[in-house]
Amino acid sequence: MAVARNLWGYIDRRDHRLMRRLNRWRAPRWIRIWMLAATRMGDGWIWYGLGLMLLAYGGPQRFSAVGAAGAAAVLGIFVFKALKRLSQRPRPCQIEPHCWSKVLPPDQFSFPSGHTMTASSIAIVVSYFYPALEGVLFFLALSIAVSRIVLGMHFLSDVLAGVVMGVALGCASITAFASFGLI
Repeated sequence: MAVARNLWGYIDRRDHRLMRRLNRWRAPRWIRIWMLAATRMGDGWIWYGLGLMLLAYGGPQRFSAVGAAGAAAVLGIFVFKALKRLSQRPRPCQIEPHCWSKVLPPDQFSFPSGHTMTASSIAIVVSYFYPALEGVLFFLALSIAVSRIVLGMHFLSDVLAGVVMGVALGCASITAFASFGLI
């Protein structure tokens, strides 16, 4: 137990050090625009738009792709909401004010990053069905993840946990759809 407590203390200190640096960093205008756009895309509308585009132009695998991505995203919402209630970790923006970001958090708690979890799970699933979109999807997911840290919404460990859980959910969704013969 002492090892886990020491490890968590180490992670927490690193998270807070990075948070203080980023909260005081006056990023160039192009980075501010990119981070704000990425975090807004991660609010969900980009995924609804992608789903509609795939349904319209995605070929014969479109229903499996949208179904598997949707299943991963919906399950992810339940997972991150439950974990946020359990962890009750405050957000960086609640601990220290940010010098330029005035984005309001979607909920009270920080761990894990739901935006990152959703982006990672959808990127994994959709890139499985449409490998040509892999680069764009992973760039988008990475941009969303980084934006959550830069804007003071999450600590680095929240985002890394979101990536790990999102990838796991995406892989589990692909496996489940394959085992039921839906792929």
